[in-house]
Amino acid sequence: MNKRIIFVGGKGGVGKSTSAAALALLHAKQNKKTLLISTDPAHNAGDIFHTKLKNKATLVSPNLYAIEIDPTLESTRYIQTVKENIQGVVKSTMVDEVNRQIDAASSSPGAEEAALFDRIVSIILDEGEKYDSIIFDTAPTGHTIRLLTLPELMSVWIDGMLERRKKRNDNYVQLLNDGEPIEDPIYQVLQKRKERFSAVRKILLDKKVTGFIFVLNPERLPILETSKAIMLLHKHQLDVEGLIVNKVLSHEITGDFWKKRKETENEYLGWIRKEFSKQEIHYIPLFETDINSVALLQEYAEKLAEQSSVV
Repeated sequence: MNKRIIFVGGKGGVGKSTSAAALALLHAKQNKKTLLISTDPAHNAGDIFHTKLKNKATLVSPNLYAIEIDPTLESTRYIQTVKENIQGVVKSTMVDEVNRQIDAASSSPGAEEAALFDRIVSIILDEGEKYDSIIFDTAPTGHTIRLLTLPELMSVWIDGMLERRKKRNDNYVQLLNDGEPIEDPIYQVLQKRKERFSAVRKILLDKKVTGFIFVLNPERLPILETSKAIMLLHKHQLDVEGLIVNKVLSHEITGDFWKKRKETENEYLGWIRKEFSKQEIHYIPLFETDINSVALLQEYAEKLAEQSSVV
């Protein structure tokens, strides 16, 4: 939990945003300049701090800044960058048609994710040195997995593009340019993107720098979803080392209804210990109210800081 870059994931509704915000608050309290980034389209970070967040860093607490990334805005910027990259590369008579094709592609599945990933790459590589800690509050599990595996998948795709582009350039040089090498702006753009993807993947794989934490409740579906997510990420060499088990009932509860709930929960807690024996597990008790203030978030953070046993 003290790594410089932390991704917090989990099923929707388990307390993921609260946990990410509490982690960010912990880092900020250690005099670390901290950036909390929400990549979830259904943003909660601003609501937690009672602050209207934007697509740029906003101070929400001493040493703590927060961003709610706007995927629509990022997608628009991303498409504009693509259009700028083709300026001077295609014939002027083709520009309108190429732009039309790019606009059509911008509404295709995955376009917003690619744009969102580009912003994350930019934050880590270009803005990361401004901060001591960066905490990502990600969207629900499936989205998180796609986002974190994009560097590997995009690198493979770009390798194929570079290979085809190089073959085309080699053929052009041999047939039409008397053996003289040519400058290819598209090849250079692709090569630069490949280098950036490789650099960010190297950071994601560096266990000294980057950590992955999943949040779950002691219930059947969150346990199953978390187990599948951990296995999928492991296939991409991304290891989840920490779990936050949120909303655990106290042993001191009274009443037949709550005692029955606690018996069922104990079975799930036993399953969690067995299923996730390789992960460090932190347990957070069920609070009397929602975490709806910075004071309660601080209390949550203090619970998180403890090497807590089952409540």
